[in-house]
Amino acid sequence: MRRRRPSPAWAVGLAALALWAMLGKAGAETLLRARLNADIRSTDPGTNRDANTDGVIAHVVEGLVAFRDDTSIGSMLADSWTISNEGKTYTFRLRQGVKFHNGATMTADDVVWSLKRWLDPATQWRCLSEFSATGIARIEKVEAPDPQTVAITLDRPTALFLPTLARPDCGQTAIIHRDSVGADGKWIAPIGTGPFKLAEWKRGQYVDIVRFDGYVSRSEPRTGYTGAKDVKVDRVRFNVIPDSSAAKAGLLSGSLDVILSLSIPDLEELKSRSDVQLSITPALGLTGILFQTRDPLLKDVRIRRAIALSIDTAQIVDAVMQGTARANNSALPLGSPFYSEAQSHGYAQNIAEAKKLLLEAGYRGQPIKMITNKRYSFVFDASVLVQAMAQTVGINIELEVMDWAAQLDRYNRGDYQSMAFVYSARLDPSLSFEMLTGPKASQPRKVWDNPEAQGMLRQSMMIDDTTTRQALFDEMHKRFIADVPMIVLFNGAELTALRKSIKGYAGWLYPQPRFWGVTVQ
Repeated sequence: MRRRRPSPAWAVGLAALALWAMLGKAGAETLLRARLNADIRSTDPGTNRDANTDGVIAHVVEGLVAFRDDTSIGSMLADSWTISNEGKTYTFRLRQGVKFHNGATMTADDVVWSLKRWLDPATQWRCLSEFSATGIARIEKVEAPDPQTVAITLDRPTALFLPTLARPDCGQTAIIHRDSVGADGKWIAPIGTGPFKLAEWKRGQYVDIVRFDGYVSRSEPRTGYTGAKDVKVDRVRFNVIPDSSAAKAGLLSGSLDVILSLSIPDLEELKSRSDVQLSITPALGLTGILFQTRDPLLKDVRIRRAIALSIDTAQIVDAVMQGTARANNSALPLGSPFYSEAQSHGYAQNIAEAKKLLLEAGYRGQPIKMITNKRYSFVFDASVLVQAMAQTVGINIELEVMDWAAQLDRYNRGDYQSMAFVYSARLDPSLSFEMLTGPKASQPRKVWDNPEAQGMLRQSMMIDDTTTRQALFDEMHKRFIADVPMIVLFNGAELTALRKSIKGYAGWLYPQPRFWGVTVQ
């Protein structure tokens, strides 16, 4: 049998890992080596991004507020804030002595500049639409009454202003130094306030971040993306290692310390290793099958419902997640405090009903193209099982495997018939629905274009009353299940494998690493 030779890129990567291992043993610096399953997309927070990008850059930048472990909002660069003007004006008192990575002291002027940059359409900030006339509220003014105070005025009150500022997928609305961009406004590199600063990004190979010695930490205990961020290593290297076998070999040989986004197939084997520890934490992400409801075939809800009724969700989840997740057809994750009895009602496999719906719809075996990827093994495995189960009722699904970047581009353009997809976590129930709900004409990435649901979503974003919000989410869930714009399969888990020498690592509901408070022994 001919043995396959490793690709040059992997060989270089593994050689680099071995070199860093020797340097670490020689005492040159304290190095933590983590694996990424794919390269980051950019270093500009909340713009050209994906989950890997968010996780790396969250070590480098910070916003005014941040999510705690329990999904509540805590202070970060702002020490406190007040709300006035009938809920439309937020006045933030900034922390004193905060330093940027270039040594400059953060002032209100920097905050105003950063916020205005995010609000500039040319920046293409992910959360820009949330602060437009059709979003949660439009930002009318951003002012600095004095060097330690920033006032933001909205056109209407909203309960989601602070949670939106804190969204990790929007770069935490990071406060950055203006030298992060050039004189022409083009992005250079992040000069943030985080506990690490960007050292080097070698595309396709690694991203290095190093401890920022001028970091001014908060005093509260570490929680979510706020609290104390005490850095105990000199450098973190995020190695880009797409192949899970190569990553596992690096971990077992000692040339790699942490595998992020551990693949399910490797989980059982690593459980028996005495030199490896596992961190398995329920998360708020979402994996499911998306339908393009404007497609000539799939615009018929009967066909979409037939696909949903052809599958056994629990069986799929058990097969692909090996006990680390539970089936869930709701847009609200199981860990949400708003996940109620109503959310537990989803799709039950019903072969006879699925066949009946297909007959009524006049479906005659036309192929349905489903895009999937192998970056996330559970996404690909789930799509294969959906394909097989749908075939039992006569639905002809053809899988098209794409690399993640290409699939993400197709998703953002709404250019697909169906696809197996994974969403990063949202830490507020309104945001869980918001990532799916919206007008396709202006936001083609949205899968559920239902005007009534959009109205209920806007209501949920305006009010703080828990009982009223719960009623809205319950009604939205019922309509979501009836419309079948997608089939939610399950929420994920943060699966991380670490060498036993790594201490202080803690997973949380948002499935991203936090390498402050972590030591290498």
